[in-house]
Amino acid sequence: MSQLNRIIVQLRCQPGTAYRVADEIHEREIVSELYSTSGEWDLLLIINVPKGEDIGKYVNDKILDIAGISRSLTTLTFTSF
Repeated sequence: MSQLNRIIVQLRCQPGTAYRVADEIHEREIVSELYSTSGEWDLLLIINVPKGEDIGKYVNDKILDIAGISRSLTTLTFTSF
């Protein structure tokens, strides 16, 4: 049984800040995957959060304090097929 919860976080960045935001996320070394995306969201992050950790607090403390992020959407995953 995994000791991690996998979450997907999508970020909308203020115009002109997506690359800087992505660089800062990468420097923090907390994501397992980081993608630039098209459409409504600018970045997609896959994060493995330790079991027992408060996911909302984890995202707020480790991601959402980065300047340039205007909105986020966090999706919890449950089962891998």
